[in-house]
Amino acid sequence: MLSRLSTVARKAAPARFASLAAYEDYGSAVFKGDVADAYLKKHGASAALLDDPTWTEHSSDTVAAAILDWAIDNGADSYCHWFQPMAASGVRHGLTGQVQNKMIEFDRESNKIKFDFKGKNLIRGETDGSSFPNGGLRATHTAGGYLALDTSSPVFLRGDIVHIPSALVSFYGTALDEKTPLLRSNEALNTQGLRLLKCLGYEPQELVANIGLEQEIFLIPRDQYLRRMDLQMTGRTIMGKDAPRGQEMCDHYMAAMSTAQPALEAMQEMQQECWKMGIPLKTRHREVAPGQYEFAPLFGTNTTQVDQNIMVMQVIEEVAAKHGLAALLQEKPFANINGSGKHNNWSIGTTDGVNLLNPDQISKASGNDNAFAVIMSAIISAIDTHGDLMRMSIATPGNDFRLGACEAPPAITSTYLGDDMTNYLQAFKDGKTGAYNPGNKSMEMGTKFIRPIAIPAEDRNRTSPFPYGGARFEYRAVGSAQNTSMVNTVLNTMTAQKFKQFADAIEGGASPEKVAQDALSASWKVIFNGDNYDEANQEMLTKNGLWRIDSAVEANHRMVDPKNVALFAEMGVLEAEECEARENVLHDHYTGTVEMEALCMIDMINQHVLPSCKDAEVGPVSDLESSVATLKAAVAEIHAAETPYAAATLARTLRLETMVDIREFCDAAEGVVPADMWTLPTYKEMLFLDQTDASYVM
Repeated sequence: MLSRLSTVARKAAPARFASLAAYEDYGSAVFKGDVADAYLKKHGASAALLDDPTWTEHSSDTVAAAILDWAIDNGADSYCHWFQPMAASGVRHGLTGQVQNKMIEFDRESNKIKFDFKGKNLIRGETDGSSFPNGGLRATHTAGGYLALDTSSPVFLRGDIVHIPSALVSFYGTALDEKTPLLRSNEALNTQGLRLLKCLGYEPQELVANIGLEQEIFLIPRDQYLRRMDLQMTGRTIMGKDAPRGQEMCDHYMAAMSTAQPALEAMQEMQQECWKMGIPLKTRHREVAPGQYEFAPLFGTNTTQVDQNIMVMQVIEEVAAKHGLAALLQEKPFANINGSGKHNNWSIGTTDGVNLLNPDQISKASGNDNAFAVIMSAIISAIDTHGDLMRMSIATPGNDFRLGACEAPPAITSTYLGDDMTNYLQAFKDGKTGAYNPGNKSMEMGTKFIRPIAIPAEDRNRTSPFPYGGARFEYRAVGSAQNTSMVNTVLNTMTAQKFKQFADAIEGGASPEKVAQDALSASWKVIFNGDNYDEANQEMLTKNGLWRIDSAVEANHRMVDPKNVALFAEMGVLEAEECEARENVLHDHYTGTVEMEALCMIDMINQHVLPSCKDAEVGPVSDLESSVATLKAAVAEIHAAETPYAAATLARTLRLETMVDIREFCDAAEGVVPADMWTLPTYKEMLFLDQTDASYVM
């Protein structure tokens, strides 16, 4: 690989005191704020126009004309309606669908061309709704899919393409994508949340769900990646002997990034690419596993953050390739070391900046010291009732190998609140009302050179799937390759239902405190501040009746449980047929993932492992040969299954039992075949950039 200066350093302006010149293009590729205002003013409007979604009904031509000017000035001449097909996670590059159209009109008579982009092109599109995963909602003879601009997420540029965030629905309005249910759940949360807040003496204009999505990845040498069929086809290694060194010393975690290898420069360029699109990708660091890294942005509204995170993942993959690296987004690309998650930090706020999960802010805004306790009681009740849906929302194929291990919480839905918060809610439950006043702690360091520091009232509980982290809940079990729309759809919908139930009861004459206290008493069991990794605690929580669903397939099957179908219908998020379709899509996605892995394993055994063993005259040759027949028979059995659920059930057995056993033969073979006769890149060659990529020199 050729030496090169940092991309960021090359493009930065000369350093000056307190200069932000190097970042002056932040947000230049997103049509909002000052950027949008400058172009809209040329057409007699301003960026304030975009704040009201009804602009699509009366001002779409104005906005389209401004976007066209902006696009031309930035070298763009095409547009696409950018949407999110169901269950694209972990397979589709970028996780989105798009058709790129020129913003040009062709005059057939004069053979001349001119720029052309109208409001009708901006706000609506049409495509094939039957070839995307749809769970039976669309057939080839009823194939229409209709694209509608999502006004909650801004239009942005990348390259020569104007990206128009959009929703995809059928001719009858059923959701064919990940975004539409999320947008509907936002409406439900806003409607029911405002009702509850009014009962508590507070009447803000609008509520929004805010999230922040951390993104973990692996970066490995691209030349080694291109020699691994399993990584290319499935995103994970389906075989591979452990390297002599793993993460025993935690030496990779938050370590300095070496300038002698390309990861640092790649991450710098990834950040710069994202900054142009207004994505505040602020934090970068090494994660705990060898070859693992993380980005974290500032928080934002959920639809914008989901869209931005999808773009972050695409940028990571594309920029990594430019630096001789391959980015692995799958949840568990390597066995026996930490996998990757995407922590979903979730909160609810008003459009004027009051966070409902910040006790001081909501108490001050509402003038009601019990408002925070009532809101928390509703959320805790929702976790208790719909923990199965929370588990469904993170039941990805990759998470099969991650949940319950040392880097992710177990598949038991509980929440950590910390001692101060727990004691406060315990007192509230028992009739003592009033404001939450957490303890303040000052820590002495034992040396005059480090002055005492203030620390949070609560410690971090990394073993909890859904801890309260001070003004937010952090859903820690989310998988790194996921589109997090369903995660946030579930959080919004289950909370909206509880807000509705509370508001119904209060409007019917009950006191807010009594409603909240009764709900909190009934749901107290989901609060657990201890070690969720401890098997005795897991057994205790299971006996106490917490939702525990170890199988991703069974978790996805909860989508059609009558309780959950009724929830989505009541909140106007999904109808029964949409729930059934999504369950089918999730099962098909799981089965397809496993089939690809099994077929890769067959080819890798036949083309690599067996030839190496035979040439070296070592290894479990007969076991490997019989394993190929076992894999083929299992795939055939899956194909013969009569329903998506039945096929997914068989696929899970193949993946977590049969293939795990066969992997032992493959890894045993790797351990005895001489290194110069083993044709697959090893964990040692893939995981340790600092040691193996000596050709890269600054």
